Amino acid sequence: MQDVSKAMIARLVGFDTVSRRSNMALIDWVRDYLAGYGVESRLVPSPDGAKANLFATIGPMTEGGVVLSAHTDVVPVDGQPWDTDPFTLVERDGRLYGRGTADMKSFPAVALALLPEILEAGLKRPLHLALSYDEEVGCIGAPAMIARIAHELPRPSAVIVGEPTSMGVVLAHKGCYVLRTTVTGHEVHSSQIDRGVSAVMTAARLVTLVGDMAAENAAAAAPACGFDPPFTTLQVGTIEGGTAANITARHCSFVWDIRPLPGDDWTRYRDRFEAECERLRAAMRRISPDCDIRTEQLAGVPGLAPEPDGPAAQLCHALTGRNDTGMVSFAAEAGQFQEAGLSTVLCGPGSIDQAHQPNEYIDVTQVTACEGFLRDLVRRLAA
Repeated sequence: MQDVSKAMIARLVGFDTVSRRSNMALIDWVRDYLAGYGVESRLVPSPDGAKANLFATIGPMTEGGVVLSAHTDVVPVDGQPWDTDPFTLVERDGRLYGRGTADMKSFPAVALALLPEILEAGLKRPLHLALSYDEEVGCIGAPAMIARIAHELPRPSAVIVGEPTSMGVVLAHKGCYVLRTTVTGHEVHSSQIDRGVSAVMTAARLVTLVGDMAAENAAAAAPACGFDPPFTTLQVGTIEGGTAANITARHCSFVWDIRPLPGDDWTRYRDRFEAECERLRAAMRRISPDCDIRTEQLAGVPGLAPEPDGPAAQLCHALTGRNDTGMVSFAAEAGQFQEAGLSTVLCGPGSIDQAHQPNEYIDVTQVTACEGFLRDLVRRLAA
């Protein structure tokens, strides 16, 4: 591993870009760094201007280039028992520790560290860098940037999303759809429950339905599909409601998600859920017309369908020297690039096993492998 790569990883890790905060300090730094080498970048700000995506082109404005994609945000460290400052890179026993080392600042850091070499290589086809915001909270930022890339840049031949895959080639990931359901009941003294509607008890019936659908999918699992677990999953992550033990709850809200296999239409689960909501709502309103059940979609990420013969897969097989492929159950921005018509795979340094953990780390050997991978890519683009 080159010291310049380690220094760049340290620089990016040093920006506290937990999703609830702005990523502008990192984006501005990257923009200035690129400008120092004469590389122009374009920003795609969030609606409120507090965050931004960045994309830049190194080399000629011609078709057939490759996009290196990474998200700049990281998950929180609150309550995690870290041994060191999460936002200060620490090297120990062949590992680099810090929030984002695995997921996923090392990939763009290596690309930025190699920028002088890339510029000297004399690219015949371009290398595009794409950095997004708010991936960790539903891949919210990338779609606007992807639309700009599709509209403003010569068509790339491949997109490599550098999520931690231990530098293996991952051809597919599940989707992720996050929803919040809010139940409005009718408050009365709990001794008069027949005159009230408990939002908590109604929500519990809906939570049970989510669990039932999940259990049905698990029972019909298809291990040959390549995913772990090999079925579409559903789960409830948070729930809150009620005010006291002797009051039928007026309010209850829960957040749940659906992670469908590619090709499994997530809306069939939503529609089944809504049908039950309609049945319950009618019964609730016979007691009080103010009762209601409303569900809003908080995030939606399409899955990445495998394209084993696609340009991105063929390119990464050639660069890694490996013919094996994988599939992952976490969602990523790769499905969004594919939805825009771009051949896309996941391939990046580090392991998802270390992502989101206290004392997150990446093995130095993974950084070295990423350097070799990107150098080989540059040689191909210069050929």
